[in-house]
This record gives sequence, C-alpha cells and structure tokens, in this order.
Amino acid sequence: MKVKMFWPVLLLLVLAAGCGPKPVAPPAPAPAVKTYAARGIIRQISPDLRKATIKHEAIPGYMAAMTMDFTVRNTNELAGLAPDDEVTFQLAVTENDDWIEGLKFVAHHVTEVADHTFTFHVPTPELKPGDVLPDYEFTGEDGQPFRFSDFRGRAVAFTFFFTSCSLPEFCPRMNKNFAEARDLLRQQTNAPSNWQLISISFDPDFDKPAILAGFGNFYRANDTNRWRFAAASTNTLAALSPKVDLHFWREAGSISHNLRTVVLDPVGKIYCQFDGNDWTPQELAAAIIKAAQVK
Repeated sequence: MKVKMFWPVLLLLVLAAGCGPKPVAPPAPAPAVKTYAARGIIRQISPDLRKATIKHEAIPGYMAAMTMDFTVRNTNELAGLAPDDEVTFQLAVTENDDWIEGLKFVAHHVTEVADHTFTFHVPTPELKPGDVLPDYEFTGEDGQPFRFSDFRGRAVAFTFFFTSCSLPEFCPRMNKNFAEARDLLRQQTNAPSNWQLISISFDPDFDKPAILAGFGNFYRANDTNRWRFAAASTNTLAALSPKVDLHFWREAGSISHNLRTVVLDPVGKIYCQFDGNDWTPQELAAAIIKAAQVK
C-alpha cells in the first residue's frame, strides 16, 4: 500500500514545482572598468555639461598626449571649472565605453596662442543636405584608387577614423556601428541592395593598404561585401574636410579629431550627416535605406 501511494505523491510534487515561480537568472556582470590617471587643460565645456574638451598629457599605459572630447557622467564635477583650467581626472574605459570622473582643479592658465597646429580646416562653408559633394579620390585597402563617383547609383555612407585611435567612444564605436548597420541591412529581405559603406583613414602615412585590410577584416569578420576601408591623401583631406565640418590635427605624435558620418544618395548629393557618436546603427541603416530610394 505504501508503494502505491508513492507515485501520486511524487506527481503532485512535480506539478507543484512546475507551477511555482521560475528561477531568476543572475544579472549580467558589469563590464570591467579600467581607470587611468590623467592631467590636462580644459579647452571647452558643452552647454549641457556632458562633454569636456581637454588637451591632456600622455596617459601612461593608454594613449599619447592629444586633445579629445570626453564624456562627463557626473556633471556636478564641472561646477566651478572653465576653459583654460588645468585639471586632474580619471579616464574610465570599458570594452565599449569611456568617460572621465574625479575632476580636480589645479590651476588657471592663460590661453596659449600656438599650442598645437591645426590641419586642414579652413573657413569654407559646410555643405548641407541636398548639396552635391564634390568627387574625391582615395586609396583603397587593395592599393587601388577609387572615387565617390565609382558608386553612383548606390547610397554611400562614409565615416572617418585612423587605426591607432583607441578611445572606445571614438573610432572603435564608428567601426562597430558600421558593422552592425551592415548586418541590419543584409538581414532585411526588403532592404535595397544599392548601398556601400566606406571607412576613410586620415592617417595615410601609417594606414597603408595592408594595415587597412587587416584592420578592416577584424570588424568585417573577413567579409568585404559592401564595406571598403581606404586612406585619404593630404590633398584630398584638405579639400573634403571643410565640406563636412571635419576637424583634426596632429599633436604629440597622435591625431585629435571630431566625428563625422555622411550618407550620400545615388546621385552623389548629401542625404544626411551624423555628427558626434550618439547615433545608432539602426538610425544609420534607416538613413541608408531612404537614401538608396532617391531617384
């Protein structure tokens, strides 16, 4: 009799367990954060206090001296600080993000008139959506020259980078966004097929074709379909940069720069431009789809 009662009791226990609350998965671990001590002079603070442009000294173990736009998570730390203030701070870096924290005032400096040399930015009017972008020549990762006009009939999205750029929010984010946007476009069965991505280096002295090819394949997973890496010559950069309000300058052995991503329609007109790094791969993919449909 005891044996006969065992199975009903066991069945009830199993059913009760199945109807109970499901085990909760543990939260994903927070990304590992590395911090680096830094020192520099504030050049500019954004109106919303979320960005600070700082000309910093070399950051040991991470990057050379240059001028960069840094994200400030705790905007209260900028209280009382102003351009030309020397500060110390911590640069926090994860795999996909970076920011500064712990800003401390050191001293106030008189603006240095010629503390760095700007390259290729002259007061030329920036082009607007609907304007035709002049044709320019680049050297591709295969060592062969090509021009924007080679892609007439396609929407072309291009951005700027250099292979030695290390801050996650800058060139690495642009490259990852391009990779994800390409995946989104290729996964959509109803997306147009007339589009092309181009990543343009403004460090032609270092970013030779072999380096560009290897670097590009890291982000493209060795699949070059509709994504080309290239370098722009100094003459091309001199002409193109002011048209899209690209700023960059060489400083202490590295390159400081802002971020510009441009989408052209199939006839070579500017469809839209993304400034900075706050846009998403979904936004870029959507812009490319719309631009590709322009007649």
